[in-house]
Amino acid sequence: MANYDFNKKVIFITGATGGIGAASAREFYRQGASLVLTDLGSDALEKLAAEFDASRVMWHTLDVTDLEASKVLVAKAVEKFNRLDIVFANAGVAWQTPKTIASADEIEFERIIEIDLLGVWRTVRAALPEIMKAKGQVLVTSSVYAFGNGVINAPYAMSKAGVESFGRALRAELAGTGATATVLYPGWIKTPMTRVAFGANPHASELIEKVFPAPLRQLITPEVVALAVTQGLAKRAPRIIVPKRWAPFAALRGLLNMYTDRMFDRRSDLQAIVRRTENDTQDR
Repeated sequence: MANYDFNKKVIFITGATGGIGAASAREFYRQGASLVLTDLGSDALEKLAAEFDASRVMWHTLDVTDLEASKVLVAKAVEKFNRLDIVFANAGVAWQTPKTIASADEIEFERIIEIDLLGVWRTVRAALPEIMKAKGQVLVTSSVYAFGNGVINAPYAMSKAGVESFGRALRAELAGTGATATVLYPGWIKTPMTRVAFGANPHASELIEKVFPAPLRQLITPEVVALAVTQGLAKRAPRIIVPKRWAPFAALRGLLNMYTDRMFDRRSDLQAIVRRTENDTQDR
């Protein structure tokens, strides 16, 4: 199969002003694509869009939990560019203070799932008829959290595992139509979201250091992810794991899940970190 050419393709990106979204937008644009950029903040969107030729970009604020607004924006994109080739459902949030399930705020917990999982479904649902018409591609952002234990980050982890299942199901359902779906699994990226686990919160940072070997704790830039995204979509790959050092964990997750679950059952130092996290949350 010939590589998928991004030149003159139209790409709809949610969470466009974040690290991965903005870096991917720049890389798609460099390869000749036109962009539909969406996010919650108009100032950041306008600033990002100003980097590109006005004839090849449109931007609009969007709450990805709003299905009807997503459908309206897809229609506006098609009205401007006459087509839609790729939808990149990339918007996501995580809490800035780690919490256990027992200590979590219920509204915040469900809001993360609403954005990170149902927001992906609603984005893809709105764009899918045009993607199928163009024999294009769907890209959904999961995470390496889909491979492991989401301790003190449960709503994010369960959302990303759900996104993986959604993307895989969609790819199977699109087989034979000419359209495809791909799941993106980023590791630790240098973005504001990862600051919690790398210095901003002592409990999360300590847990990461104790559970993950040093090579897996190395941060990569959003630009590395963006390049992997274009390379993967060029081949219509079913999955894009970046950095690739996480790939064995994807393949061996069944065994590793049993091992990591047992770690928390048996290691009092890990249990103590979880209890401190829980107590700090309840004391606020």
